[in-house]
Order: sequence, then structure tokens, then C-alpha cells
Amino acid sequence: MARTKPRLSLMRVIEMNLGFLGLQFSFGLQQGNMVPIYSWLGADEATLPILQLAGPMTGLLVQPLVGALSDRTNSRLGRRTPYFLIGAIMCSLGLFFMPHSSSLLMAASLLWFLDAGNNITMEPYRAYVSDRLDESQHELGFLSQSAFTGLAQSLAFLTPSILVYGFGFDRNAVDDHNIPDITHISFLIGAVLSISTILWSVIRVPELPLSPEEQAKIAAAPKSAGATLAEIWSAIRDMPPAMRQMAWMSLFQWYGMMVYWNYGVLSIGRSIFDTTDKSSDAFREATLTTQQLGAFYNFLGFIAAFAMIPLARRFGARRLHMICLALAGASLLYLPSVTGTTGEANAFFRAMAMPELGSHLQLLIVAFGLGLGWASIMGNPYVILAGSIPPERTGVYMGIFNMMIVIPMLIHSLTFPLIYHPLLGGDSRNAILFGGVFLLCASVTMIWVKDPVRKTGGVAKAG
Repeated sequence: MARTKPRLSLMRVIEMNLGFLGLQFSFGLQQGNMVPIYSWLGADEATLPILQLAGPMTGLLVQPLVGALSDRTNSRLGRRTPYFLIGAIMCSLGLFFMPHSSSLLMAASLLWFLDAGNNITMEPYRAYVSDRLDESQHELGFLSQSAFTGLAQSLAFLTPSILVYGFGFDRNAVDDHNIPDITHISFLIGAVLSISTILWSVIRVPELPLSPEEQAKIAAAPKSAGATLAEIWSAIRDMPPAMRQMAWMSLFQWYGMMVYWNYGVLSIGRSIFDTTDKSSDAFREATLTTQQLGAFYNFLGFIAAFAMIPLARRFGARRLHMICLALAGASLLYLPSVTGTTGEANAFFRAMAMPELGSHLQLLIVAFGLGLGWASIMGNPYVILAGSIPPERTGVYMGIFNMMIVIPMLIHSLTFPLIYHPLLGGDSRNAILFGGVFLLCASVTMIWVKDPVRKTGGVAKAG
């Protein structure tokens, strides 16, 4: 029988997920800055997906392996904690050196190192939440993690604007490689947060000690690389139905989001600022506007994640995710129609260091749909997953589920350069429309996904 786990207070659940703040701050910096950094270093638009291969490739190679290894780890630091610490140190170093890149090769190489660190941390962290919490608190745990994702990425996207509007930094002050000073400072902040928040979580909410039965099972498990790969293959072969049912959703969902992350700033540069010149002041304004949009939709996602906890329990994570994906897809279809007409930003957006966003109020429609979609993406699929997998294989299945995230990203990186000019006319606005259609397709696929059956007080209950 499954071991009874102590229920944690809301504050302890928040503290155990604080490390996700640093981890997702790093991802937010990547999403908001890597395309501009590559552009400032002279990258061609069609090659951007190839330059972003580091994320999906390291996720594909690292996460399932680390997830399986963490299931078999029994150390003085815990089962998952050693991986948190190794990954956090790598992430901090990658963030520190990234804005000092002097060439596309250097930036792309550092991104591989940075993403390897992020991925070493990611799946053991999700497994840690599942390990530590009673099943009745899974919604709270994973949607709290989603909330931290929204908060962290909101802060990451907004940091350059805070430096400009809150502290008076010159947005056009750049180094010898055209990378702004505000980008250097933002990445330094991320480097500090990456290691400090992970340390706080593992010290304040340590892992539960393994039971004698769990220790015996780990001790008896073979430790060779071949055995680990065999475990991953066995888990794929025995994959729970809910995971198989979400495969198509993951394909369309993550392909669509990758399109937005790679071409959002370029689309806004064209439609609002009427520029394709990556070295111009107008493109730097487009970059800040896109970062402010990212900050706002992630902040909305932060709020929405908490609101989704009772909704997921009442209506089911599947239905909720289907609706949120549809809204996100519709918002991307609307984005290219936002024009360059501007007005004076109101006091609220000036106070929030988002005057460009406040001057283009139509972008709030986009932010609303993306915020709900992103909150759901980072929470509801994991609610379905956690209720569908055997507890003793949580790490390996979390890693395999991440393969269903990174494979669509890999497919995007390899296929999109082939269609960007022939099919989409080399126009980033058409790329955004293409991504919106994919998110709508992801919503439709949720019709065939089943919510897990939850046990509450010994009685089976539909999730």
C-alpha cells in the first residue's frame, strides 16, 4: 500500500516550490532575450529555430535519463536534491556568461550548457513535488508550481523595463556586440536567483526520508547505464493511457508555443513598429514591448493558476485545459492585426514599468489569452499525469512526459526553417498565425483525453 504522506500547509507548499521561481526566471530570460541576442549578433530569421535547438535536444537527452536516475538515487542529500543542486549551479554559470557572448557560436554553445542545467533540475523537481505531497494536494502542488512559473517569467520579462523606467538605465546603451547593458544586468539577477531559491526550497522543505522498503528496492535495482535505458524503454512500453492520449496535444501545443517564442518579437516589430532592422532603436522598443507582453501574460497566468485549483477539481483538468488552449490560440490569431497606432500609456502601466504595453492596449487581449493558456499548460497536464502514473516510477515518467514536450520543439526547430520562406513568405506575422492554428488543434485533441480517477477518503472519484 502507498505510504501516507503528511499534508503540508499552504506556506510549506509555496516554500517547496520557491526553487521553481529561480528555474523559471531562467526560462523567462531565455524566452524574452535569446531571439534578440541572436538577432543583435547577426542571425537570419529563418535560422532562429535551429539556434534554439539546445532546449529540445538537452530536454530529450537529459530529462528522461535524470528522471530515471533520480528514481534510483539514495544519498545523504536525498533522492532528488543532488540533481537540483548540480543543475542550479550550471544554470547560474550559463546565465552569468550569456550576455558576454561575442558571436553566434558562443551564444548557442552557452545556451546548450544553460539548458542542460535547467533540464537536470526540471524533472527531479516535478518528481519531488509528487513525492512530497499527498495525492489530495497534487492540484495545489502542481498549480502552485504553475503559479511560480507565471510569477518568475513575468519578473524575468519585466526586469529590463524596470531597469529602464524604474532605475533610469538607457535602453540604447549597448556593448561592443550590440547587446544592451540592461540585458547584462537582467542575466546577472537570474544567475543569483537560480541557485539561491533552490537552496531555500531544499533547506526549508527537505525530501521525505525513504522507507525501508523503498531503500531496499533502490538497493536491489541495477545501476548500469544499460539498466537505466532499459527502465526508460520499459516505462515507455507500459505508458499509462492518459499519457498516450496527451501525445497529440503536446505536439500541437508546444509547436505552437515555440512559434510564438521565436517570432513574437519579430512580428510585433513589423506590425507595431514597422521595422525589420535588428540594430535600430525601433527594434529595441519592440523587444521591450514583447517583454512587457510576456510579463503581463505570465502575471495573469500567476493569478489564474490559483483560480484554476478549485476549477480543476470541479470540472476536471481536461476540460479546463481544452478551453484555455482555445483562448491562447485565438489570441495568437489576433496578434498580427495589432497595428502601430499608439497613445499615451496610463498611470497603471507606467507604474508597472510597462508604458509600451499600455500604449498598445489591444495587446491586453493577447495577454489575456496567452496568460490563461500558459497557466493551464504548466499545471493541468501534470494534474492528469500525476493521477495516472505509479508512484514508484514518478521520476522516469515525468522525464518521459518531458520528451513529449521537447520532441515537438525539436520537430519545430528542424521543420520551420524549411517552411518559413516558401510557405509563410518570410513574414513573422504569418508565422504567428501558423502558431495560433496549432494551439487550436491542441485544444481539439483534449476531447479524447480522460481525466484520472482520484481516491478521496478511500472512495474513487473522477478527477
